[in-house]
Amino acid sequence: MMALCVRYTRNSEDAIEVLNDGFLKVFRNIGNYQSERASFYTWIRTIIIHTAIDFLRKQQAYPETGELSDGIDEPSIDNEALNKLSGEEMLKIIRQLPAATGLVFNLYAVDGFTHREIGTLLGISEGTSRWHLSEARKQLKTFIYLMKSNP
Repeated sequence: MMALCVRYTRNSEDAIEVLNDGFLKVFRNIGNYQSERASFYTWIRTIIIHTAIDFLRKQQAYPETGELSDGIDEPSIDNEALNKLSGEEMLKIIRQLPAATGLVFNLYAVDGFTHREIGTLLGISEGTSRWHLSEARKQLKTFIYLMKSNP
């Protein structure tokens, strides 16, 4: 769960805070866990992700900065370049993204949420979620290019 918290926050102190708050919620709500609805791991993971989102909401608001509709070609990132990056390098790059853009990227690309689910979680439209993902991909592509150019 710590790795999850590290992906969503800007530094290890914030990650520890999110992890502690998340497990406090887990312990307070352990009586509400229903094994027929989800595995224990999935239940905890969901609580931790929601705790990270709440933490980031407290840090700043997520303005609607743009919107994309379905069918728009989104920028792609060279998989070979990604495979050459270590986990630490990738985390460093993702942390350079603006908070809302990084959050949408993590939710969509890493944790597998849909744009509809992201919109509901963050109180934004699906199009805005798509825009943030597109921006993340553009910026990640630039960061990766710069890393390759300046080893």
